[in-house]
Parts: sequence; structure tokens; C-alpha cells
Amino acid sequence: METLGMLLRDPNMQWIFLSCTLLGLSSGIIGCFSYLRKQSLMGDTLAHAALPGICIAFMLTGIKSLPVFLVGALVAGIVATFGIDWITRHTRIKADAAMGIVLSGFFGLGIVLLTVIQHGNYGNQAGLDKFLFGQAAAMVGRDVVTMSIMSAVLIAICFLLFKQFKLISFDPGFAKGIGYRVALLEHLLMFLTVVAVVAGIQAVGVVLVAALIITPAVSARYWTHRLGVMVAVSGLFGALSGALGTLISSAASNLPTGPLTVLVVTAGFILSVLFGPEKGLLAKRLVRARLKRKLEMRTVHVMGTAETLESDKAVRGGVKDAANKGATL
Repeated sequence: METLGMLLRDPNMQWIFLSCTLLGLSSGIIGCFSYLRKQSLMGDTLAHAALPGICIAFMLTGIKSLPVFLVGALVAGIVATFGIDWITRHTRIKADAAMGIVLSGFFGLGIVLLTVIQHGNYGNQAGLDKFLFGQAAAMVGRDVVTMSIMSAVLIAICFLLFKQFKLISFDPGFAKGIGYRVALLEHLLMFLTVVAVVAGIQAVGVVLVAALIITPAVSARYWTHRLGVMVAVSGLFGALSGALGTLISSAASNLPTGPLTVLVVTAGFILSVLFGPEKGLLAKRLVRARLKRKLEMRTVHVMGTAETLESDKAVRGGVKDAANKGATL
């Protein structure tokens, strides 16, 4: 507890703790809509597509600045989004296959550009590969403020447009019928996913940031059937993962924040699978045991009723036979 208190009193630690918590909260919220729209792979695709954008931004500017990298990653994510949309609209390739093509192509290009930068005449390129797996400890005040603002904007937009996002996630046809611009809302939701990915690159990295978007949403699905509660639980899972991952990384030496955050959110998923009240394995076993017990009790009751009826029938038969004998006599 003393170590934890010392860490929380450190101003730099406070900024990183706040930014990672907000990042987890916003990622968990936006991930619910991607999960419900069956676009879980989209976060992973956009995360990997951000790497060439980061490399190109560095090659054009020659400076290592998070706002510059975020602009490059954002542009690359938007290009990847339109690429997936073009492939699915103009070919017979399904959305999941299109995402796989874009993911592998963009990530391969990013690795090639990263190798060119490392072996080229680019100064100040040290540490650029940290964007692969993230390095929250390397963030400065400006980076933390940028991440926090992006996360706060994501949360605010999802809160204000919750009803619209809910409609297009479950019934886009009905949403279009009552006058909503479904295509615009879908592109806005995709853009927000890109922003969530870009916001988490510095802390978690392009390889692992997709887990922070999808895993909290999948975990929350085991706890409720209501979308509002699911979004809140998913955001809570994401925020706790970001906070605990930051604390564990700071308390232990030489442990990266991003992978630890992903491990924490994965542990939350395992607990949800086991103990979730709606779809958890333990809950299913309890429901089955309760139904089995009720069935056994009903069977015993039916059998008892049947035996009683047989006894009554036998008694009535005996009385009738005795009456017939008496009448004969």
C-alpha cells in the first residue's frame, strides 16, 4: 500500500493513470457497437493499418511527435476503412475476408517502412518501433493530454448519439425507415473506432489495441442482455483494465503497461465466461441443475398422482364388486 501511495502521488504517474483509464473506458464503450454489428475484426484491422500511417508521417516530417503520428495513423485508418468498403461493395468478397486482406497488406507495408526508416538516413528514429507494442511510460504531458481529450470526446459522442447507434446496431432498416441517415451514422461509428485505435496506439501498441476495444464488450455480454447496461459494464471493464495495468506496470520493474493491460482485460473475460449471470458457464450449470431438480420433482409428483389414481380405481373396483355380490345375494 505504501508503494501504491507513492506511485499515485507521482505527477507523471497520475497523468498516465488517468489517460490509460480514460482510454480503457472509451475503448470499451465504442467496442460494444463494433461487437454488436459483427465487426470485431475491424478494430484489429484499423490498428494494424495505422502502422504505415505512423511511418509515413515520420518520414515526411522527420520529427517524433505523438500528434503528428496520430494524424498519420488517422489518415491510414480512414483509407483502410474506405478500402474495406470498396472491396465489399464492388467484389463478391465478404467483409471478414476484406478485413483480413487490408489488415495483412497494411501491416506488411508498415513493417517494410519501419525497416526502411531504421536502416535509412533518418535521424531521431530510435523508439519508433515502440508503437508496435506500446510504451505508456514514455508518454510526456502533451501526449497524455492528447490521449485524454480524444478519449473524452469519444465518450461524449457515444453518450449523445446512443439512441442512433443502438438503432443501426440492431435494425438499420428500421432506422432508415424513420428518417435516420444510416450510411452517415455507420461511417461516423467507423471513424470513432479509428479514433479509439489511434488514441490507444501509444499506450498499448498497434498489435494489442484491438483487444482493449473488443474484449471488454465481449466480457460485458456475459453479464446482461440490455445494451445500456452492457455499454456501462464494458466501459467499466476497460477502465479497470487500464488502471490496474498501469498500477501493476509501475509497481513491478521492467513490465510493459500495454501487455499488462491486455492481460488484465483477458482475466476479466475469463471471469465473465465462468461467473457471468446471463451466459456464464457456472450460471448455465446452476440453471440446468435447477431445471433438472424441478423436472425430477414434477416426475415424482406425477408418478405419485398416478399411483393414487390407480389405488382409487382399485378401491372403486372393489366397492363395485362388493355391491354387485350383495345385489346378487
